[in-house]
Amino acid sequence: MKKSRQPTINDVAREAGVSKKTVSRVINQSPLLNDDTRARVEAVIAELGYVPNPQARALALRRNFLIGLVHDNPNAQTVLRVQRGILEVLRGTEFELIVRPVDRGSPTMLEDVRAFLERQRPYGVLLLPPISENDALAQLCVSIGCRYVRMGSAMLDGPDHMVASNDREAVKEAVTYLIEMGHRRIGLVQGPHGFRSAAERRAGFEAALEAAGISQPRSLIADGTYTFESGLQAGERLLDLLPRPTAIFCSNDEMAAGVLHVARQRGLDVPADLSIVGFDDTSLAAHIWPPLTTVRWPVATMARSAALKLVGGMEGEAVEEPSLFLSSLIRRASAAPPRG
Repeated sequence: MKKSRQPTINDVAREAGVSKKTVSRVINQSPLLNDDTRARVEAVIAELGYVPNPQARALALRRNFLIGLVHDNPNAQTVLRVQRGILEVLRGTEFELIVRPVDRGSPTMLEDVRAFLERQRPYGVLLLPPISENDALAQLCVSIGCRYVRMGSAMLDGPDHMVASNDREAVKEAVTYLIEMGHRRIGLVQGPHGFRSAAERRAGFEAALEAAGISQPRSLIADGTYTFESGLQAGERLLDLLPRPTAIFCSNDEMAAGVLHVARQRGLDVPADLSIVGFDDTSLAAHIWPPLTTVRWPVATMARSAALKLVGGMEGEAVEEPSLFLSSLIRRASAAPPRG
């Protein structure tokens, strides 16, 4: 008995009255289709019993159905939120997420990333800060034909390859909020040296002070590494000062939690004795006491947009996704006017 022929993508296109390219878009869950066309093609696929062959399609694309997340970020909360944003886009598609941590300080970092990309052949990669700030890494992706999107605290690339936030302006707004409440002696726990986000957030801090005509000594700036432990150390140093600051802006929530811990250990009332403001608005910010006033960094939204830029244009069409995302100040209970 002759075995019946398996339906092909050409059969689906003919029966649905659309192009082969349109069928491919339906299979790949492209957002660039109207609902009527998608429903008609899906109905034909179901009627014919057509089953896409991912191996054959991957061979044709010369790429696997993988989206890579490449990072060297010490903040686990940030990485998890990025993963959630990407996975929201990949859900229901044939794409899978693979995560590759790297060491930005390693002399073989670029070679390590090249080996990863050549071995896994991902369809595209999202580069997280601070390695996203490395132009050589972006050029590496171009040289081997791998799509990429960079995430950062400022525009580092063209809109097709970038999702950025307005960290400088957002921090200026947060520190201005403290100044308007009457604070004049304001400390800063800055992020790691070499991170563009740390530089942008410090620039916003300094811009707010300059606009208010406030001159601060260097002693009111403490170094941090975006970790709770570095927040503890920075808090100890800033709260040892005489006179101590009446408010401290921390460049992320984990460091703010460390400063809050030190303040409570010393018997200080937050916010009556010390106001604390963070950056990120992770779940930690709402769960500590008092709940943390912080800048909401839309990292999950940025990650979703980045993923759509990567997978939404499989057939070469442009995907209309924003590149600049605005952070906003979330006022909670950790900031108040200073005593007296």
